[in-house]
Amino acid sequence: MTGTSTFGFIGLGVMGEPMCRHLVQKTKQKVLIHDLNAEPVARLVQAGAIDAGSVAAVAKADTVFISMPSGEHLKKICEMPGGLLESARAGQTIVDLSTSPLKLTRELAGVFAAKGADYADAPVARTRAAAEAGTLAISVGATPDVFSRIEPLLRCFASDVTHCGDIGTGQIVKILNNMVVVGTVTALCEAAAIANAAGMSTQTLFDALSKGSADSFALRNHGFKAVAAREFPERVFSTDYMHKDVSYALDMAKDAGIEAREAALGASLLTEASRAGFGANYWPVIVRIIEGSSKKS
Repeated sequence: MTGTSTFGFIGLGVMGEPMCRHLVQKTKQKVLIHDLNAEPVARLVQAGAIDAGSVAAVAKADTVFISMPSGEHLKKICEMPGGLLESARAGQTIVDLSTSPLKLTRELAGVFAAKGADYADAPVARTRAAAEAGTLAISVGATPDVFSRIEPLLRCFASDVTHCGDIGTGQIVKILNNMVVVGTVTALCEAAAIANAAGMSTQTLFDALSKGSADSFALRNHGFKAVAAREFPERVFSTDYMHKDVSYALDMAKDAGIEAREAALGASLLTEASRAGFGANYWPVIVRIIEGSSKKS
């Protein structure tokens, strides 16, 4: 991929660092980077990126990618003095790879548009391993023209890139995807707890379920690899992060006048897990709450 465009990347965390590395290696273009943590910055500089030193410096890029932990972080880097909005200009494109609130996404898109800049919401799905491999799934909300321009860049770190519609639709898909996954895994955790109490192992139960109509991606991944294996590591998609996403779904439901009972249950379990000390653990740890355990092991 050649040309004279410059790229920027803000937020080099668990997912941002590998995504940015793919962008640097595959575009062969100038990539300005910034993160408050010096370690991923140093690693990416070794890979060919340029340490910009600040959000304001990254904002000089033609296309700026953002990977933030929450909507609050996104809002801050956009609106703070020296933030992205201060430097926004005609011809610039801002791409939010974070999972962000629908209202905030549409508000920011409108403010950037007033300054002539394009905006796209492109939240990423799948795991850290997928980010490392460049096989993420991305749902995109953008105009057709903006999507056509950013799709080749997104495919530097994603194997599945779906144009979902106008601004905000990428976030709708990602947020509701996570809401559905939490509901499925909650049912799996409850089934495992009931089976265990009745004298059957989780592994045996899940093996049998995988051969019937209860089979699912959630069962084969979150079920077998976390719930049955009792593996809930840190620095994977955490309880606190998933709670954030489900809270965004509940906000959308409230705005629509819909009582999302299943999502509310998922949110309450995630809240309990966080209060029990599992906030940084891989979120299927909610099985410990369902079982009535509050001890890490």
